[in-house]
Amino acid sequence: MANHKSAEKRIRRNERRAQVNKSRMSRVRTFIKRIEAALASGNAKDAEEALKAARPEIQRGVAKGLMHKNTASRKLSRLSSRIKTLKQAA
Repeated sequence: MANHKSAEKRIRRNERRAQVNKSRMSRVRTFIKRIEAALASGNAKDAEEALKAARPEIQRGVAKGLMHKNTASRKLSRLSSRIKTLKQAA
């Protein structure tokens, strides 16, 4: 338990920030799942549209400190390469 007023305030603030970050991360994961679903169905056009929608959301997560920029770049790169291979196969 916190012994100082500032520590108590910090605990309250951390709880609020955790809720916001959880919500944002859930949103990012949902966008990624939409891309994954389109890839699984074999629909390159839908996957590409889902990637266009997900890219700014993931970048916003980086800007807000939700994830590291290299992590976001890696995820986007891997998803876009999977879409590219799907397009070439079709």
